[in-house]
Amino acid sequence: MNRGEDLIVGLDIGTTKICVIVAERTENGVDVIGIGTHPSRGLRKGVVVDIDATVNSIKQAVEEAELMADCEITSVYAGIAGGHIDGFNSHGVVAVKDREVRDGDIRRVIDAAKAVAIPMDREVIHVIAQEFIIDEQDGIREPLGMSGVRLEAKIHIVTAAVTSAQNIVKCANRAGLNVMDIVLEPLASAEAALAADERDLGVCLIDIGGGTTDIAVFEEGAIKHTSVLSLGGYHITNDIAVGLRTPFDEAERIKKKFGVAAARYLSGDDILSVPSVGGRRPRQMSRKMLCEIIEPRVDEILNLARQEIAKQGLENRIPSGLVLTGGCSALEGMPELAEEVFEAPVRRGIPRNIGGLQDVVRGPMYATGVGLALYGASQQQDRGQSRFRIRDASIFGRVRQRMRDWFFSEDE
Repeated sequence: MNRGEDLIVGLDIGTTKICVIVAERTENGVDVIGIGTHPSRGLRKGVVVDIDATVNSIKQAVEEAELMADCEITSVYAGIAGGHIDGFNSHGVVAVKDREVRDGDIRRVIDAAKAVAIPMDREVIHVIAQEFIIDEQDGIREPLGMSGVRLEAKIHIVTAAVTSAQNIVKCANRAGLNVMDIVLEPLASAEAALAADERDLGVCLIDIGGGTTDIAVFEEGAIKHTSVLSLGGYHITNDIAVGLRTPFDEAERIKKKFGVAAARYLSGDDILSVPSVGGRRPRQMSRKMLCEIIEPRVDEILNLARQEIAKQGLENRIPSGLVLTGGCSALEGMPELAEEVFEAPVRRGIPRNIGGLQDVVRGPMYATGVGLALYGASQQQDRGQSRFRIRDASIFGRVRQRMRDWFFSEDE
């Protein structure tokens, strides 16, 4: 069944799983019509370390999504994460021609703001406008058509290692997919999990995935800070595998079924049967002992996230509190422990404002995939009008052209 341009596909290439979300544009937004997941075998800490294994995992997830959606997937919006991600703010100023702000003035001020030195081994992923200032009047979100003589722009720039971005594109390409755009995963998760009033008041999104913990802070409707920590659910599972001397896959199963973020949130101290390695006999162990292994790592992840927010001076600028998403945030007791660490209200973030198979994707582990589809839908709707992108929305060749243009500009 060919649905043409109304079909948008999000490809979440995670450390522990590959998730493909197929959505269809409707008058009211998007309807999820297909989902495909497969264990990820070729990534570590959000970065591709085995291309063949990653390509195979992508193909398996895509096939599952195609069967459910009854369609052929050719183009995707791919997510990117990893410790190599770096986000920073910049500022530009230009004079307004004819005393009225036009599209050309907005493009010039964005160009002025993004004219910063970037190392040769890094690539710009996003250029996002935070606010505009006209003749010292700040807080302007849409300056087009306004009168003034001086236009300023505050923007947020996200950069990534060139090789990591290229490997994401290469894996998707080898799986027979065109990459429409590469999207920072916490920004995608925010599309799906955050409410507009939270963004306006000030909120911090923490996406705790398999290999990374992604942080995004919003205030007055705009992104203020992004960062990625190289810690996630994989490290919790590894701690369990080592501490209980059990195979990694069994440790993951035990974590999902019996894990609690802190022992004090246990309702009862059950006894678990823990498989051993090397064919040894299973051992009996208390659930409290499992939680005592999990708690230090969860506490470390949350405290590192808090330190990152405090380092940027944003701890008092998120009155809406925190939204936890990502597969690891489904761990029992996680919001309660986060409330203790951050001393702020915390909720789990699940995909919202979608139709179709919304009951199937009502879990924090699907936030990034659904967010990528929502991001793709908004980009297609605003095609030709998107002034906060460094490049025009087109097809896969744009990704390669972007790298070419960037290197030429460096040579100049």
